[in-house]
Amino acid sequence: MPVDRRAAIQLGLLILAVPTQYIVTRLLNTSETQRTFAISKLLNNAAGFKEKYLSWNAWHKWCVDIINNIKSTSHFSENEDLYGESPAVEVLNFKDPEGYFAGSADPRSPRPPEVKYRVGQVIRHKIWGYRGVIIGWDPQARAPERWIKEMHRPDKPQWRHMPNYSILVDIRDRMTPQQTYVPEENIEIISNVKIMHPGLDNYFEGFDGAQYLPRPWLKTVYPHD
Repeated sequence: MPVDRRAAIQLGLLILAVPTQYIVTRLLNTSETQRTFAISKLLNNAAGFKEKYLSWNAWHKWCVDIINNIKSTSHFSENEDLYGESPAVEVLNFKDPEGYFAGSADPRSPRPPEVKYRVGQVIRHKIWGYRGVIIGWDPQARAPERWIKEMHRPDKPQWRHMPNYSILVDIRDRMTPQQTYVPEENIEIISNVKIMHPGLDNYFEGFDGAQYLPRPWLKTVYPHD
């Protein structure tokens, strides 16, 4: 029996109506960055709805995608950035017990003179090109030994002994929200750039045009930044 494609599209839009209304309601209570990120994802999903669910090849493609996703979660992708930093999942796996990845709540006072950059400054990664904002630092890399061996290049032993910075990565450069941990020599400061990340408001209360202004709790940890 022939399928009325217009009717199928109308049905798809009706199916989307309820979750869309729910999402819009939730967005009213979020920050500008969180709203932008959520709307971007919603538009991307809506744009691909017809191709994903209303075409004759949809089910075949869906099955292939599922198989590929299962394979990809079993190991690091060859394109994953394994040197000098860590994706958000890796950071959270280690962060709390020993204050790893600039996660210690101990005040950084006095401020070591060798630490070049400050919390709230906007950076660009020299190798990978993404933008981000500094949310913490350690005078030397403070991470599990296993992590350092996996993430630091063998020919860069100095990375361990220089300041390392915890970075919220701009979601325009990496769509999945990420937090990385980067040696000082791999970043450079950029100005007049605002970062987009759904967790930004947890750390900062404003932007003065040059850098982000830490919330009181973060200022307590980094009183001289």
